[in-house]
Amino acid sequence: MPIAEDTVREALKQVIDPELFVNIVDLGLIYKVDVAEQDDGGSNVDVDMTMTSPACPAGPQLLAQSKEAVGRLEGVKEVDVRLVMDPPWTPDRMTEDARDQLGIF
Repeated sequence: MPIAEDTVREALKQVIDPELFVNIVDLGLIYKVDVAEQDDGGSNVDVDMTMTSPACPAGPQLLAQSKEAVGRLEGVKEVDVRLVMDPPWTPDRMTEDARDQLGIF
């Protein structure tokens, strides 16, 4: 049985932006999660994510931590985390929880 997208997103909530101290899911940095079941019962996971700005200094760290967090899930065989900048990130992608943490009303 393939891993559920929600399970992948929960794993990605472990990745915290080191500048904003909010997880990358609530920040709205995760654009797409695709899970493909493999013949051996495992799953390959593809994630498209963005950064709050193209010059984000934490970008490489966030990409590596995202791949690691998803890769720890039971049954995951391969993880591909791609950085995309289209569409550009905007604050309206944040959840209410993220807005509350950052004091944005």
